[in-house]
Amino acid sequence: MILNDILEKVPNYTDFLTVKELNESSKKLEDDFESVELTEIGRSREGRPISYLKIGKGAKNALLFAFPHPNEPIGSLTIEFLSRFLAENPEITKELGYTWYLIKAIDPDGAALNEDWFKGKFDPVKYTRHYYRPAPHEQIEWTFPVKYKKLEFLNPPSETQALIQLIDKIKPTFMYSLHNAGFCGVYWYVSHAIEDVFSRLPQLAEQVQLPIHRGEPEAPFIKKLRPAIFQMFGIQEDYDFYEQNGVENPQDLILCGTSSDDYLKQVTAGQGFTLVCEMPYFYDKDLGNETPSDYNRRELVLEYLRFWQEAHSFVKPKFESIRQYCDPSSRIFTAVADGVENFDKRIAPQIHHAKTSPMYEGEATIAQAFDSMVARKYWAVFRPAMTARLCKRAITSHPEVKTELTNIKAELDQWVEHTINDTLKDTHFEVIPIQKLVKVQVGSALITMQHLTNR
Repeated sequence: MILNDILEKVPNYTDFLTVKELNESSKKLEDDFESVELTEIGRSREGRPISYLKIGKGAKNALLFAFPHPNEPIGSLTIEFLSRFLAENPEITKELGYTWYLIKAIDPDGAALNEDWFKGKFDPVKYTRHYYRPAPHEQIEWTFPVKYKKLEFLNPPSETQALIQLIDKIKPTFMYSLHNAGFCGVYWYVSHAIEDVFSRLPQLAEQVQLPIHRGEPEAPFIKKLRPAIFQMFGIQEDYDFYEQNGVENPQDLILCGTSSDDYLKQVTAGQGFTLVCEMPYFYDKDLGNETPSDYNRRELVLEYLRFWQEAHSFVKPKFESIRQYCDPSSRIFTAVADGVENFDKRIAPQIHHAKTSPMYEGEATIAQAFDSMVARKYWAVFRPAMTARLCKRAITSHPEVKTELTNIKAELDQWVEHTINDTLKDTHFEVIPIQKLVKVQVGSALITMQHLTNR
């Protein structure tokens, strides 16, 4: 297998595919190749089919699934490319020794709620205005059953149940949950420390001229194994973090299950390997600069947490004033309501940790400073943007309060756009070409699978 030759075949994607387009492409692939099987394994909560493509006849099983979070479509194009490439090149499946199970959209309902930003010119404002991400208890990645201390989550949604049944059936040697982040460099999560891969993954990103992430980790409890490579985790680490930072009953805040990796460990007695490759939409070169800055790291972290509090103080009364006009069963409503109602309790342990942990002592690097001053502040815009989407829906169903709802929506839209423009005004951010992102996700899978085959 010559990796460079494979990566050169990745198309120059300019748009993401809708759920309908992904399904049509999968059906066509099955029609074009007798060796490809398309099998429905379940239905989403809104009745959309969830299917996998089965390719190859290896002794080991590989499971790849896209849209573990519905605002993360890069992986769907990774599978779009891999599925056709593997069907056209059966010698690769034979060489690696895997049977491939490929799911292009494990959360098709959520993906559909993001489709308005999938086509055309991509920018931070467009992405934010059409963004949707579920409440934790509706996220496929974080709704696997778990019992830990006082936490008990045993009622996964139908999409997760379909994935559970497939994992139980095939017990994958390799599982790839295809995530992507937003404003960062490239970074990876692994379930096992494998030295041979630690050097090759960052080299792959460098090869396609993508930077690795050198800013803050997603969460302070995440264990760093190498630059931009982190230990995969389950909900237990979240629970312990809350407990260690003054929360008496973390189960009252978590409300969800554990990760797909944590479930795979149970099914395979710890033998299954999980890889996650987090990809950026946007990047600024300062995120790769490890030169010390003039800023105190602790103060910067506390500053962005204060900014999150300000954003919450802005959006909460707006949401409370419109909630009576919203459909409480809608996924966007559930996401906003969960975030608003639990915000203060969830941010308190983060503030405590930022004030007390020795990890924040000393100067921040330029990368860490940019992460705190720009990327983390950008995170604050999504809940107000989803609240504006609720206003738009409520206007349709409640024309009698159209003026009031329109004014609230205008305030939310204006705040979102102003905050984004103000946060990014002194940066030199760029939008990453989709082709580069797909190349790194594809290459990361093949590098890791080849290592697992040879060990």
